Amino acid sequence: MTATHESNVGQDSTAAVPPVVGREAWQAARDELLAREKAHTREGDAIAAARRRLPMTEVDATATVVGRDGPTTLLDLFEGREELVVYKHMWHLGKPIQNQCEGCTLTYFAVQNPAYLNARGVSFAVFAKGPYEELAPFVEFMGYPEHWYSVLDIEEPILGGDVFEDFGTWVVFLRQGDRVFLTYRNTGRGCEVTMPALALLDMTPRGRQEAWQDYPEGWPEGRAPGWFWRADEDGVGNSWTGGRPTIQWTRPGATPVAAGEHHHH
Repeated sequence: MTATHESNVGQDSTAAVPPVVGREAWQAARDELLAREKAHTREGDAIAAARRRLPMTEVDATATVVGRDGPTTLLDLFEGREELVVYKHMWHLGKPIQNQCEGCTLTYFAVQNPAYLNARGVSFAVFAKGPYEELAPFVEFMGYPEHWYSVLDIEEPILGGDVFEDFGTWVVFLRQGDRVFLTYRNTGRGCEVTMPALALLDMTPRGRQEAWQDYPEGWPEGRAPGWFWRADEDGVGNSWTGGRPTIQWTRPGATPVAAGEHHHH
């Protein structure tokens, strides 16, 4: 993979661009939007305050997960701390590394180091429904911390979900002595909170270039949601097929994927 590559992504010379104005007019328009942004932030604070007031429900603190050092209990994952944040990472059983979930890769990659959570007294773990022997090579290849655990044999309600497929989800637990309680869970677009690349793209004039978004007339045509989460070796997104989850190209030993190994979403 070279540092630069020829790509027409976002470089359509016929596409419309924002209107050009003087600096004062630009600042006035920017300030008008800022008022809306501040209201949005305050509403987020109010929602977080309501989140802190949610009730909680008890789960089995003795439920056993399997990590690098063998079986351990949900209670042990707190490491003596009061709170535990868990990401439930999708796992496609028996599939090669490049065919693991690109969406979960994006959700977790930017927040994989829990130093700031630990400093606030919050523990962190990743759960996946695959045998640990299958997870281990993936964790090593991705350079992830060793806080991954197999939950292949655990019943779903303990993990804060209702159905077998309920992964791609953030879950929060609170410990009281030897008892553990589920306080919160979030999935779908709620996971965008840990996808800072999307927040940055939303600051750009072209945005995510996804078809569902509201674009000005004449902007480049939007594509299927998540089209750039998976890429070929040129680093350019390619509509969920082929290649690897995009960040994998930054890992040592990431080779082009041979024909027949392509992922189909």
